[in-house]
Amino acid sequence: MPMLQRLIDGLIDIVYPKKCLACKDRLEINSAEEFICSKCREKIQKNTPPFCRHCGRYLNPKKDAGNICAKCIRQPLSFDRAFSPCAYSGVIKELIHEFKYKNKPYLGKPLSEIMISFIREYNLPFSYADLVVPVPLHNARLREREFNQAEILSSHIAKELNINFSPAALFRKRSTRTQVDLKDEERFANVAGSFSINPKISVKGKNILLVDDVFTTGATTSEAAGVLKNAGAHIVFTLTLAN
Repeated sequence: MPMLQRLIDGLIDIVYPKKCLACKDRLEINSAEEFICSKCREKIQKNTPPFCRHCGRYLNPKKDAGNICAKCIRQPLSFDRAFSPCAYSGVIKELIHEFKYKNKPYLGKPLSEIMISFIREYNLPFSYADLVVPVPLHNARLREREFNQAEILSSHIAKELNINFSPAALFRKRSTRTQVDLKDEERFANVAGSFSINPKISVKGKNILLVDDVFTTGATTSEAAGVLKNAGAHIVFTLTLAN
């Protein structure tokens, strides 16, 4: 790097110092950590086995019988299997909030790398997928946010795994309330009938990797997976950053 550029970068860092997006502490000049400090990176709570064979949540051997969790027994979901590398708490929750609500689409790449590392670590069966499909936003929400976080994540994943990326396979035909403050049963009712398949894109007989940022009850991904299945999709896997 030329000396002048180093000087300019140093002055910018003094006036506008880079801060960790999780803890807000200042990042060291010339640090390899571009968005998050090493201490916060170490605090990201990773999901570890055993996983529920359906929703991918941690399976508590003391509370859950067999290899499926109590929530999946009570509430059938339309996808075949779901996976998430992280627990939705602490550092990763803060980063997702920065990503989605504070106009930081550039976080999509480092966050997708967490998902890709998880895929490789557990040798997840996504090599069988024909298409990577993001959970879509309604046009009104897309105009408000200016980007679809699921589309950014899934574009990086599709490229890394060399799977066809199909952001237009699904669309939201009606706007829905935010799921944040809704009870579990209200979440399923809220998204019911909100997705449609794009008739120009065939999913018949294809295996789909459906991508979103957060899995809470599974209502949104289940509804989207159901639409894909009704259109003839064979297997629908769901991958989210956190659950």
